[in-house]
Amino acid sequence: MITRSLWVFVHRWAGLSMATFLVVVGLTGSLLAFFGELNHWLSPELFPEPRPGVQLDAGTLARRAEELVPQARTSSVYLGFAGTAMVRMEPRPGAARNLDFQQLMLDPIDGHELGRRAVGGLPTGLATVIPFVYQLHMNLLMGPTGAWILGIVALVWTLDCFVGFYLTLPVPSRAARSGFFARWRPAWRVKWPASSYRLNFDLHRAGGLWLWAMLLVFAWSSVSFHLNRVYVAATKPLLAYEEPFMKREAEPAPAQKARKPLEWEEAQAIGVRLMEEQARSRGFKIDRPNALSFMRARGLYGYSVHSSRDIGEKYGSTTVYFDAYSGEFRALDLPSGEHAGNTLTSWLVALHMANLFGLPYKIFVCALGFVITMLSGTGVYIWLRKRRARRSVATRERAGRAPGGVAAQAPAE
Repeated sequence: MITRSLWVFVHRWAGLSMATFLVVVGLTGSLLAFFGELNHWLSPELFPEPRPGVQLDAGTLARRAEELVPQARTSSVYLGFAGTAMVRMEPRPGAARNLDFQQLMLDPIDGHELGRRAVGGLPTGLATVIPFVYQLHMNLLMGPTGAWILGIVALVWTLDCFVGFYLTLPVPSRAARSGFFARWRPAWRVKWPASSYRLNFDLHRAGGLWLWAMLLVFAWSSVSFHLNRVYVAATKPLLAYEEPFMKREAEPAPAQKARKPLEWEEAQAIGVRLMEEQARSRGFKIDRPNALSFMRARGLYGYSVHSSRDIGEKYGSTTVYFDAYSGEFRALDLPSGEHAGNTLTSWLVALHMANLFGLPYKIFVCALGFVITMLSGTGVYIWLRKRRARRSVATRERAGRAPGGVAAQAPAE
């Protein structure tokens, strides 16, 4: 039988191994709760306030971007930012020089250029601070390796949520005079005033209990981001789940050098038509366009909207995929309404990204990031204090066994 002391050992070392990583993702996550607002505050020239007018469609904006930067080609147009269309660009094959940016910001009303931004690496100005924070949060600035590390951390965090919860429960005792909940009640409280050790211990235990459900949501949703195979393997036996089309279609399409892909304007029109057809046949409502992407390696276009099937408020992930050469329909990804596992996943993602419940929830997510940092810090503090106490006891015991007995003991701390 596994003893409680073993679970204490597991919780201790799981927490210590995760502490640095959770501090990083906790603090960066607090900032990213206000992702759009901070982009506007730090670089209002790239993310201005929206102005009245009819917004250009994504295909027109993609063409406009390629006219502005002839040595580059568009890979996607994102319309989810109010007042800005963000165009991702890549060098054309055989271009004379590499691009010094990846994102071109256009005014969505008339298509004039707002500015350019390079992402990746250390920030070079205010405009690149939030992309730096985002990459630090998602992969520790280490690309796939960092994402994999954070996936392992997220999995350990998920499991440790249950271990930590178990350790808050009162120890079973036949001699106890009070009931279970009466003995569990102190675990939910922070005693004040108290010694620094007791205060840190209470904050660690009570903080983890009061926010346990949301900590589990953020831990498990992080697994879905970084260790998707583990997430899918755990979800499928419990709930109906269909992997998104781009994960099912893992192999790139064969090269079709003899064929010319659809132009952006054609792809835009086909995407709108196919989405409207799917909305009628699947029974959902289209709210607004979100993005148009050209996945050249896959030979696919993707057209996304925010629809009545989207869980989140800001971003839309209802997406139709079609052949980049023939325009033939390939697949539709719906975030909810068809498979319980996919609906749950959409809720987890929306909760993680503060994409629900407006400003109050953003403030909550921002505060939760600091709580995660606090739980990591108090956990390390508790370990250090206990370690120092154990070492002090061991020193006194060794001194007591030395010649001279009591007189040779080291002074207590």
